[in-house]
Amino acid sequence: MSDSVILRSVKKFGEDNHGFESDSSYNNDKKSKLQDEKKGGSSQVGFFRLFRFSSKIDICLMSMGSLCALLHGVAYPGVLLIFGTMTDVFIEYDMELQELSIPGKACVNNTIVWTNDSLNQNMTNGTRCGFLDIESEMVNFASYYAGVAVGVLVTGYFQICFWVIAAARQIQKMRKFYFRSIMRMEIGWFDCNSVGELNTRFSDDINKVNDAIADQMGIFIQRMTTSIFGFLMGFYQGWKLTLVIISVSPLIGIGAAIIGLSVSRFTDYELRAYAKAGSVADEVISSIRTVAAFGGEKKEVERYEKNLVFAQRWGIRKGIVMGFFTGFMWCLIFLCYALAFWYGSKLVLDDEEYTPGVLVQIFLSVIVGALNLGNASSCLEAFAAGRAAAASIFETIDRKPLIDCMSEDGYKLDRIKGEIEFHNVTFHYPSRPEVKILNKLSTVIKSGEVTAMVGSSGAGKSTALQLIQRFYDPTEGMVTLDGHDIRSLNIQWLRAQIGIVEQEPVLFSTTIAENIRYGRKDATMEDIVRAAKEANAYNFIMDLPQQFDTLVGEGGGQMSGGQKQRIAIARALVRNPKILLLDMATSALDNESEAMVQEALSKVQHGHTIISVAHRLSTIRTADVIIGFEHGTAVERGTHEELLERKGVYFTLMTLQSQGDQAFNEKDIKGKDETEDALLERKQTFSRGSYQASLRASIRQRSKSQLSYLGHESSLALVDHKSTHEQDRKDKNIPVEEEIEPAPVRRILRLNAREWPYMLVGSVGAAVNGTVTPMYAFLFSQILGTFSIPDKEEQRSQIHGVCLLFVAIGCLSLCTQFLQGYAFAKSGELLTKRLRKLGFRAMLGQDIGWFDDLRNSPGALTTRLATDASQVQGITNEALSNIRTVAGIGKERQFIEAFEAELEKPYKTALRKANIYGLCFGFSQCIVFVANSASYRYGGYLIPNEGLHFSYVFRVISSVVLSATALGRASSYTPSYAKAKISAARFFQLLDRRPAINVYSSAGERWDNFRGQIDFVDCKFTYPSRPDVQVLNGLSVSVGPGKTLAFVGSSGCGKSTSIQLLERFYDPDQGKVMIDGHDSKNVNIQFLRSNIGIVSQEPVLFACSIMDNIKYGDNTKEIPMEKVIEAAKQAQLHDFVMSLPEKYETNVGSQGSQLSRGEKQRIAIARAIVRDPKILLLDEATSALDTESEKVGIDFLSLRPL
Repeated sequence: MSDSVILRSVKKFGEDNHGFESDSSYNNDKKSKLQDEKKGGSSQVGFFRLFRFSSKIDICLMSMGSLCALLHGVAYPGVLLIFGTMTDVFIEYDMELQELSIPGKACVNNTIVWTNDSLNQNMTNGTRCGFLDIESEMVNFASYYAGVAVGVLVTGYFQICFWVIAAARQIQKMRKFYFRSIMRMEIGWFDCNSVGELNTRFSDDINKVNDAIADQMGIFIQRMTTSIFGFLMGFYQGWKLTLVIISVSPLIGIGAAIIGLSVSRFTDYELRAYAKAGSVADEVISSIRTVAAFGGEKKEVERYEKNLVFAQRWGIRKGIVMGFFTGFMWCLIFLCYALAFWYGSKLVLDDEEYTPGVLVQIFLSVIVGALNLGNASSCLEAFAAGRAAAASIFETIDRKPLIDCMSEDGYKLDRIKGEIEFHNVTFHYPSRPEVKILNKLSTVIKSGEVTAMVGSSGAGKSTALQLIQRFYDPTEGMVTLDGHDIRSLNIQWLRAQIGIVEQEPVLFSTTIAENIRYGRKDATMEDIVRAAKEANAYNFIMDLPQQFDTLVGEGGGQMSGGQKQRIAIARALVRNPKILLLDMATSALDNESEAMVQEALSKVQHGHTIISVAHRLSTIRTADVIIGFEHGTAVERGTHEELLERKGVYFTLMTLQSQGDQAFNEKDIKGKDETEDALLERKQTFSRGSYQASLRASIRQRSKSQLSYLGHESSLALVDHKSTHEQDRKDKNIPVEEEIEPAPVRRILRLNAREWPYMLVGSVGAAVNGTVTPMYAFLFSQILGTFSIPDKEEQRSQIHGVCLLFVAIGCLSLCTQFLQGYAFAKSGELLTKRLRKLGFRAMLGQDIGWFDDLRNSPGALTTRLATDASQVQGITNEALSNIRTVAGIGKERQFIEAFEAELEKPYKTALRKANIYGLCFGFSQCIVFVANSASYRYGGYLIPNEGLHFSYVFRVISSVVLSATALGRASSYTPSYAKAKISAARFFQLLDRRPAINVYSSAGERWDNFRGQIDFVDCKFTYPSRPDVQVLNGLSVSVGPGKTLAFVGSSGCGKSTSIQLLERFYDPDQGKVMIDGHDSKNVNIQFLRSNIGIVSQEPVLFACSIMDNIKYGDNTKEIPMEKVIEAAKQAQLHDFVMSLPEKYETNVGSQGSQLSRGEKQRIAIARAIVRDPKILLLDEATSALDTESEKVGIDFLSLRPL
């Protein structure tokens, strides 16, 4: 890396950096995931377990809904009695007309007679006539149909309404239980379950359970009732024909069962694949600055697409199974038609056991029963999907946490002194049992003393703090508080006695006052103000427009790093804890703020036990006791002076730190040809105090995984939230989505144009399937018409012909249903994958300012890729993403209450929609009977008055009514169709957006000899989200190739903003950033970033192997393993990696959670080494390393020529 330029946000080189041990140190992530999946796959949710959250009221609602569904289901077989009787009337009337049409016959005294024979012969042999008033009869039949229509309207309404309301109540309870269960889980559980997957469970999976227990249950009961009563009526009217027809019913049942089982299985696999894809999207979007900095957009799109391909495969297989077995069942149904009419005609014509009307009753009763049995398969699909989705949800709900943070069990001490003792504590993380983090640790932390823990990275310091908070329990030994094993103490009470301030503080998306009040629920405003003053936060808060009512943004994104840290300290102080844990608590503060906070902490020392894992050894010199850690054991303890005399671990760290300081100072001033004043100024700039004054990049990441945030930076600068704040408080900080016009269907089809062969085949299949209904109506009316033909042989001939046509249509349906199912599943899944991929790619191509919009938070964007954004999504995402902070401050209940409050709005909406849905369903069901009533009434008029043959009445009515029914079924897709158009419009809006800085653009200047000359020329800049706050005001600074430029300054002065302009995350409002004399706005963005490397204080790692994370440094080519190992050796990482079971294949976990801070930092350094950049940006790059590793890092990054 010759002639490279290095920009640093300087931290004191050589200072102690005690690593943060793995929250759940590495285990083979693949194995743990596979175990979880096997467990989830083997667990079966019984159907009735879906209703486990039903109350007595719910059971009552479901019972009434079921009763209405039963009555509704009986209506269909019942109306067939009317239809059969009406058929006999029609045939009798037609036969009378045909006989009277014979020359020489007439109706005399209600008897058909030959006019040329004797009256006696006629009276003996004549047929009765003149009794049928067909129009009057049809008025009666029409009124019967109208009565049934009213009954169906009422029962259909209550059937749906009751079931939907009962489901809404149960789903609300399920969401509450699920969220409560998640919030009760121990921290180790979150190490194996990503937030992205959990959010998918909340949005997609619970909705599938809702689909299974809501209206589909009522419809299923209705259809099954129709099926059962249809078969019973068939047996009652004629058991012979019924037995023949239902002989094929087991085959229909087998088909339905195969559909149910297959769909359940395929849906489960599909859901898992989409959950994985959602997890990838959540990780990548949360880490967008790292992705952009290393040019990883293409690689991340490919990683996301890989999981989509798995989901696509299962979706296509599901479509194939559905298509084939749907065709199979329709084929059986038409074969039933053929068999029924062939055998039924024999019983009518030869044996004369049945009248044509009875034949029609039997046939239609059994067929309606079979059809409803087949149609119930769609409900079985919903049940299967619901059971599959419920498996993982119920598994989580039923899981007993190893450490229940909401348990009421355990002692609560009346008085607490705060003395903590570790008794032979051995500990390994559950995910890595073969690696001991603490090894027979025995030490005492006395009450009222300040105890500091020091040691190299991974020595066990932060793990000890986690055991004190009882995030984990020791494998062996015990931790005691005032002589009591903390496992015997009430966990909520225990954590209430502890205050915690971490290096990376987490703030919640609410006001400053509320964030401080999280420390103590009953804190008054006076308590909050006092805590803010003690933490040296009061002055900057009062300078903000809304002061304590200022919204901090998601993850505290509207605050600088120092401001967030001071608010976190105030949050810890307001609860007046007996035990205060400081994990590098002042690392983000400038020198003045640090001194004031240290003074404040010293004031509250009396009566408190303070444990500090120090970031800088200079900050712990005054500690009462310093404990030296090595390999998970406390090897020494004493005061600063005592340990220096002992010349052990502490002495070594201090010596290395001092050597690092001296080496850096000597290197910095060596060979500089400067005047005495300039030399003096430089010495002052790089003095120890100035090192300590340097900060982390201000306004850190909005989520823990963003690139050391490099974010919006201003000490005072916040938007005047007056208007938005009030609205946010009303809407719980959920941004209102702008209204959007539905996307034109033509454009959607154009996007699906590549699959035109599949769509053509599917459309042909659908068109043929669509003709089946009118074909059935034609053939059915044709058969009814044959029964009035006087010649029996002619009747048989026509009936046999129609039966053969039924067989042909059945075989055709088998083929076309399969083609339709396969083709549309293929084209639909390909379109879904393409839309998700294009949407994800478009998201990664947006400028960084777009991600600053609260509407484009990682949780919202991830959900948008899968489904429409959910308002509840924001709360779950924030609580789960920051679960350690939630647990540490003991606010699980508060987040549960907030989540449950958010559920009220969608719950009330669901109740309102239940009535509308029920009414629409009842109307759609009764309209068929209304149409029949009106049609038969009018047909009854046309037959005697217009001479219309009754078979044409049946033909027209059947065609119109069945077509209207099909149209009604199609209209049920209208809401989904409308939602699809809106969702497509959102995608198109994203795809059409042209970012100001387009990472995919090939335009822009490139040059061969990239030297790394950087010039900021009068740069002025404001963030798009805060246009009224000037962050940079005329910045002008230059650095030449091979030189080092250090940025120092107080919090919010613009250091990290300058780095962001150099990376071209943003462009300056005025002025220029020149690279080798080229305006950065005119330079190709990929070319520019490919020559820049970055190592940040809180590096972002991805949930893949160590090798892949190092290779991420250069995404333009395949990095050989030799180069990866060489980079790891230079970063002092190789030995650690080789000690792991899977070495370089070790998965680092979500956001690198399986590694300590120091281990993560070394991987980040190795990643930068692999990149071999001309410009190297160091944002306190060695702050998380232990002193020895830090010295090595300094030697490599600063002392050798780059």
